[in-house]
Amino acid sequence: MILAGGENTRMPFVKAFLEIGGKKIIESNLQALRSIFNRVFISTNNPELFFYLEAHLIGDIIKSRGPMAGIFSSLIVPGVSEVFVTACDMPFINVILIRYMADKWDGKHDALIPMYRGKPEPLFGIYSGKVVTIMEKDLRAGRKGLQDFLRRLQVLYIPEKEVKAIDPDGRSFANINTMEDLIREGGGICSV
Repeated sequence: MILAGGENTRMPFVKAFLEIGGKKIIESNLQALRSIFNRVFISTNNPELFFYLEAHLIGDIIKSRGPMAGIFSSLIVPGVSEVFVTACDMPFINVILIRYMADKWDGKHDALIPMYRGKPEPLFGIYSGKVVTIMEKDLRAGRKGLQDFLRRLQVLYIPEKEVKAIDPDGRSFANINTMEDLIREGGGICSV
C-alpha cells in the first residue's frame, strides 16, 4: 500500500508526481510493489489524480489527517489481513528489503517494522488487521502518531544490522519533503 494522501505543506507540488531518475515516484513505487504483491493499494483522498495508474484506490474512512488513517482504511478492505506500507515520497524503496521483510512476517505479531539509526521506520512496515480496533480508537480520539501507536503493539522489529546488510545507507527510508530534498536527490518536477 502506498500512502499518497499527504498535505504537501512543505512542497508546492504533489510529491507522488515528482520525478527521480526520470520517473514519477508513484510509478516507480507501484511497479516495485506489484513485482512482490498480488494487490497494491494507493491510499488517497484525491483519486482522480491516480486513475491513470489503474491501481486499487482507497480513501480515508475516518477523516483524520495522517498516515494512520490510510493504513486503517486499507486494513478494513474485505479479504485484507495485513498490508505492507510505504509512502509516495519515498523514491528509493528497496525491493530486496521488502521481500526480506515479507519473508520474516509470521502473522503472529501486530506489526513488523525495520529499525534504522536507532529508530523504528513505521512508514516502511507491515501491519496486521489485528490492529484495526486499536487504530480506530486512536483515530477517533485524535491520536494519529504511529510512533506512539507502535509502543502499544506487539511489534517484530528488524534489527538495524539486518536492514543495513540489505540497504546499507537506509535509502528505503529517505523521503522528499522539501525542494532542497528534491534538488539533493537530482529530481525534477513533473506535471500531474
